[in-house]
Amino acid sequence: MARKGNRIQVILECTEHKDSGMPGTSRYITTKNRKNTPERLELRKYNPILKRYTLHREIK
Repeated sequence: MARKGNRIQVILECTEHKDSGMPGTSRYITTKNRKNTPERLELRKYNPILKRYTLHREIK
Protein backbone atom coordinates (compact mmCIF):
# COMPACT_ATOMS: atom_id res chain seq x y z
CA MET A 1 0.00 0.00 0.00
CA ALA A 2 1.35 3.44 -0.97
CA ARG A 3 2.03 6.13 1.60
CA LYS A 4 -0.10 9.24 1.51
CA GLY A 5 2.11 11.74 3.29
CA ASN A 6 3.77 15.07 2.84
CA ARG A 7 7.25 13.54 2.54
CA ILE A 8 8.60 13.58 -1.03
CA GLN A 9 11.87 12.57 -2.67
CA VAL A 10 14.02 15.41 -4.08
CA ILE A 11 17.27 15.60 -6.07
CA LEU A 12 20.06 17.96 -4.98
CA GLU A 13 22.58 19.16 -7.61
CA CYS A 14 25.88 20.98 -7.05
CA THR A 15 25.77 24.65 -8.07
CA GLU A 16 29.56 25.24 -8.24
CA HIS A 17 30.22 22.21 -10.43
CA LYS A 18 27.52 23.31 -12.88
CA ASP A 19 29.17 26.74 -13.25
CA SER A 20 32.75 25.40 -13.54
CA GLY A 21 32.15 23.66 -16.89
CA MET A 22 33.88 20.43 -15.82
CA PRO A 23 32.38 17.17 -17.12
CA GLY A 24 30.14 15.13 -14.84
CA THR A 25 27.82 16.21 -12.07
CA SER A 26 27.36 15.76 -8.33
CA ARG A 27 23.83 14.81 -7.30
CA TYR A 28 22.27 13.49 -4.10
CA ILE A 29 18.79 12.08 -3.45
CA THR A 30 17.06 12.92 -0.18
CA THR A 31 13.57 13.44 1.22
CA LYS A 32 11.83 16.51 2.59
CA ASN A 33 8.50 17.31 4.17
CA ARG A 34 6.57 19.39 1.65
CA LYS A 35 4.36 20.90 4.35
CA ASN A 36 7.21 22.18 6.56
CA THR A 37 9.57 23.28 3.76
CA PRO A 38 7.62 24.37 0.66
CA GLU A 39 10.63 26.29 -0.76
CA ARG A 40 13.58 24.64 -2.49
CA LEU A 41 16.07 22.85 -0.29
CA GLU A 42 19.74 23.98 -0.09
CA LEU A 43 22.36 21.88 1.71
CA ARG A 44 26.16 21.82 1.87
CA LYS A 45 27.21 18.38 0.63
CA TYR A 46 30.51 16.81 -0.45
CA ASN A 47 31.37 16.96 -4.16
CA PRO A 48 33.80 14.09 -4.95
CA ILE A 49 34.85 15.61 -8.29
CA LEU A 50 35.84 18.99 -6.82
CA LYS A 51 36.97 17.25 -3.59
CA ARG A 52 35.33 19.76 -1.23
CA TYR A 53 32.00 20.69 0.35
CA THR A 54 29.79 22.79 -1.92
CA LEU A 55 26.24 24.13 -2.00
CA HIS A 56 23.70 21.71 -3.49
CA ARG A 57 20.25 22.95 -4.49
CA GLU A 58 17.03 21.10 -5.18
CA ILE A 59 16.18 20.64 -8.87
CA LYS A 60 12.87 19.72 -10.48
